[in-house]
Amino acid sequence: MHWASLASLALVAPSHALIRFGCSQLVVDRLDPLVQPGDVPAAHLHQIIGGNSFVPDMRPAIHDPAAMSTCTTCQPADDFSNYWTASLYFRARNGTYKRVMQKPNVGFEGQKGGMTVYYMQNQLADYQQEAKVTAFQPGFRMIVGSPTATTKAEADKFPQLSYTCLQDMGTRFPEFKAFPKEFCPAGVMVNIRFPTCWNGVDLDSPDHMAHMAYPASGTFESQGPCPASHPKRMPQLMYEVIYETAPFNDPELWPEDGSQPFVYSFGDATGYGNHGDYIFGWKDDSLQKIMDEECYVGCSSMKTQSVEAMNSCSVPRMVDEEIGDEGWISALPGHGQMNATLAVKPRAFRG
Repeated sequence: MHWASLASLALVAPSHALIRFGCSQLVVDRLDPLVQPGDVPAAHLHQIIGGNSFVPDMRPAIHDPAAMSTCTTCQPADDFSNYWTASLYFRARNGTYKRVMQKPNVGFEGQKGGMTVYYMQNQLADYQQEAKVTAFQPGFRMIVGSPTATTKAEADKFPQLSYTCLQDMGTRFPEFKAFPKEFCPAGVMVNIRFPTCWNGVDLDSPDHMAHMAYPASGTFESQGPCPASHPKRMPQLMYEVIYETAPFNDPELWPEDGSQPFVYSFGDATGYGNHGDYIFGWKDDSLQKIMDEECYVGCSSMKTQSVEAMNSCSVPRMVDEEIGDEGWISALPGHGQMNATLAVKPRAFRG
């Protein structure tokens, strides 16, 4: 379904809370406060958006993003959450790498990289959005997907992670589980949809996944019921990350054997390792108020800020290493790259 179609249908039918907003890039760094809390550097590179209190250790007992952040790269002024995904690279025929940049989505032109974030209280096909949901709470965090997945069977354990080969910026289908194997004129969109059923007790779990589940039958889109073990319906959190792959759409650059040349920062060249991370950081009950409002994208209870304000919020990288932005690098950061000059830059909680 095209989002343009969603917007047009919203004009003819009342709809309940569905918000879509852009977030500029906060930093690209080798940090991972969920999987490797406190480790500097972490195993692989991520692109991070959201509140500027992002640091290596964000355990709830010592860190509250909503209280510690002084700005956010996201359009909602009350959203100091952090959202992150692995960086994407292009591997040249000579084995060197260059990072693929993110670009803004339709409607968020001028945004500095980042991604588009959705919170939906019901499936997209139901424009009435009548089923109420419980918003995430302070201390909540989760992960979806697995960087160790190397087969479609492993990737299928996470049914709503996919890719779209953009023919233009309005393309939204078909979706694929693996990296596209052809040129994508307008880029590659990574679609990350999180599970929507919560056990109602734990704000986190050892693997950052077990406290959440998919519907017992059907899907979020078909209003499938939550399992008894996870009875609470939560918003559908979704990321759209658009990688600007057009600069690499040259047959002379792609592998001679016809394989696709893109690889995640953790070394996956299949795309099956697609995953996303989330730490809740909305101020007070601002997200619940939005979810309770009968609104569609432009919710009156959602305070917003300008693209200029979003772009001005950033933090310096803590890990000083070549990441392939300016030139080609011999290996992925943390994966065989010469790190003799790597230095760790300390950073205060408030950026």
